[in-house]
Formats: sequence, C-alpha cells, structure tokens
Amino acid sequence: MSSLIKSADVAELLKVHPKQIYRLLTRGLPAHRVGGEWRFMREEVLAWSGTHSRSKAPSTVALPGPPPLLAANGDVVIDVLIAQLLDEGKPLLGFVQLDRGRALERLAARTILLAGFHGDIPPSHVDAARLARIHLVKRDIGLAFVPSSRVKRLRDLRKKRIALRPATAGVRAHFDRALSKERTTLAKLGCRVSLFESHREAACAAVRGDVDVALTTSAWAERVGLGFFALASEPYELLVYAESLGAPPCVAVCEVAQSRPFRAALSKVAGYDGRSAGQIRYEG
Repeated sequence: MSSLIKSADVAELLKVHPKQIYRLLTRGLPAHRVGGEWRFMREEVLAWSGTHSRSKAPSTVALPGPPPLLAANGDVVIDVLIAQLLDEGKPLLGFVQLDRGRALERLAARTILLAGFHGDIPPSHVDAARLARIHLVKRDIGLAFVPSSRVKRLRDLRKKRIALRPATAGVRAHFDRALSKERTTLAKLGCRVSLFESHREAACAAVRGDVDVALTTSAWAERVGLGFFALASEPYELLVYAESLGAPPCVAVCEVAQSRPFRAALSKVAGYDGRSAGQIRYEG
C-alpha cells in the first residue's frame, strides 16, 4: 500500500490552492482520517481526478453561494474578529445581529454564510448538506449585576428585575438548566423579566438601571463594568456549510482566527480561552 500524503501534496498534485482541498472533500475527493487531520493516497486522488476533469473542478468554477454575511448575537469575540478582518484588509464580511435560533434559520435558507453557534450540540447537517464549525473561543456565561444587586447564587435573584435573552438564544439553555437544577423558577422567585435581543442590550440595560441583573457573558460584564456570577463555560463557534469553507470570506476568518494577534486580543478579555481559535471541527 502506498504511503499517505498530506493536503498540501494533494493541492500540488491537482494544481489547486491548498485552501480548496476542503471544498474538494465535499465533492467526493477520497481521503482518510488520521487523528485530527486528513491524509490521502496518491493513486486514489489521481483516479478521482481522472473522473473529475480539472476543467470541471470546483476550484475553477464560480459556484453560487450564500452572501458574505455573519449572523450572531453580538458577542465581544465577534467585535474582535471583524475589527481584525478590517485591520488586515481581508475580504469584507457583513454582520447581522440574530440569536442562535434565527441565525440557524438564515443559514438553512442560505441567506447568510456564517452563523454564530453555542449552547448545545451543533447540528452536523442541514438538508443533507454537511456543516463545519470554525472555533473562536471558549467563554464564561452567567449573570452580570450592579453592585447593589450582588448575586452569589440563583436564590439571590428573588424579586430582582432581570434582563433575559429570547428562548431561541443559546445562552438560555444554560440558564434554564441552572434553574431546573436548583428546583426553582423565575415565577417562584418573583422576578420581573425583560427580553433583549443581544448581550450588548442586556448588559447596557443593567448599566442604565433598567434591570438589576442581566444574563450575558463575562466579557460583556467586564466591558460595561458589572459584577459577574458564572453559570457555565461553553465553546463559541461559527457554523458554515463545509462546501463554503473555500470561499474567500471563510478563508479570511480562519486565517485571522488562527493568528497570534487575534488570540492575544482574546487573552485580554475576561472569561475567554482562545487557545484553540481557528480550528475547523465537524460534528459526528
């Protein structure tokens, strides 16, 4: 049996850019999983390329795809990512503020390119099309509070005014599980609830004094000067169709996420762990 070769060798063999290999994989390029990386057999690649002429190869065809838009909830990591893309002169990526549930709907409709995802196990496919995840950061989520409403446990929420996210927001999954674990509900605690569309809006409501506590991230609590009570840690990632990984905006996102400046910026944000930023993952 021939020895296995790397994706860079395949790119040279097929005369395509190395970043196009992910797209070729979705089109049937034979590969073997070795640890966390793909490896290839030269004979299999050549046989496959013989039935997929280079004149018809995905790398040479301008395939229609979703517009270069990223839909997410406005987490601080998204601010850092977009700022870095602009600083480095990368392809422009537009931002649409949507919670997790609505971003997934837009992704399924192919009206966006990337969707922020967190809170639960991500889907592996949408309508039989495989999804990939670009990891950005591991973050702490919980309750931000003003000094007069110090929170050390969920019971401290009694009769408080709380800024929550909609049920479709991923952060709600952690909060609802925490309440269930304590065998209580917001109604039992006598809380007054207001819903906000983003972490930014929820945190700012606490700063203005409109609420006493906000469900958000440690990053936003730090940014606006609030105290913080952690409920959980979770990965924050971008979902994208695997076939779109070779699109210039996706390539730019991966390059920036894997860069030292991006990871250095994340290390300065409260509750962020960006050591694995830029890794491409698949569910299942």
